[in-house]
Amino acid sequence: MREKLSLYLDLIRWNRPAGWLLLLWPTLSALWVASDGFPGWHLLLVFTLGTIFMRSAGCCLNDVADRDFDKHVKRTAERPVTSGRIGVKEALLLGAVLALIAFALVLTLRAETIAWSFVAMAVAVAYPFAKRYVAMPQAVLGVAFSFGIPMAFAAVTGEVPGLAWVLLLGNLFWVLAYDTEYAMVDRDDDLKIGMKTSAITLGQWDVAAVMFFYAAFVGVWGVVLDATQNPLLLAGLAAAALQAAWHFLLIKGRSRDGCFKAFRLNHWVGFAVFAGLVLSYL
Repeated sequence: MREKLSLYLDLIRWNRPAGWLLLLWPTLSALWVASDGFPGWHLLLVFTLGTIFMRSAGCCLNDVADRDFDKHVKRTAERPVTSGRIGVKEALLLGAVLALIAFALVLTLRAETIAWSFVAMAVAVAYPFAKRYVAMPQAVLGVAFSFGIPMAFAAVTGEVPGLAWVLLLGNLFWVLAYDTEYAMVDRDDDLKIGMKTSAITLGQWDVAAVMFFYAAFVGVWGVVLDATQNPLLLAGLAAAALQAAWHFLLIKGRSRDGCFKAFRLNHWVGFAVFAGLVLSYL
């Protein structure tokens, strides 16, 4: 049982929390904006736990969908499903259980949030297969990873205003930035197996595009949240921009280690924005 539990934790990337933190910070930021400050412990707990459970469920589905591709990629060849240490049905069952737990949490929220959760689930399920057909599947991931934003507004206000969709758009640019860095790590392997990624589609413009995506994220959130009138939020966005500049130094040589390090540290970009936003409401 101890060995099986270890495999399950490896499957859901429990020892790599950066993945769910990338979803958590923009979702919590949206909660604070929608609530005009602290959203209350119930909403905070539901969205935090829901984010963790849904990301974990997504890992199960993604590894099953990509099991025949992952065996040809250096970084993913030893994943539990790909290596055969966990069966396909077993992984899907674990993912379903985790998704049901997340849905149970959503059921404690408004009906509008429950309705939007089905859309979020549909996008999340579509992403693993988008990599076969879409030139920029990172854009699909961007929508999936940003859908906590409209759900947060629906949970607080019962509706999804235009502000929520603009914040989603801005966050989508951030996802494009860090997931393109991630794709740059595996570009050589992905070219061999015919996988479609933004790193391959952008080609020689990959680094420039990543920096544009970072700038668009900071710019959109700064404008729509009127950061020039809020010094603490402006400081958080500035800290995010400085980290993006550092990431340029990490990825400009396109080395695997540099690109992977930039990706892994991206949750601090989101945290900087969240921290500035929280402090601005104190």
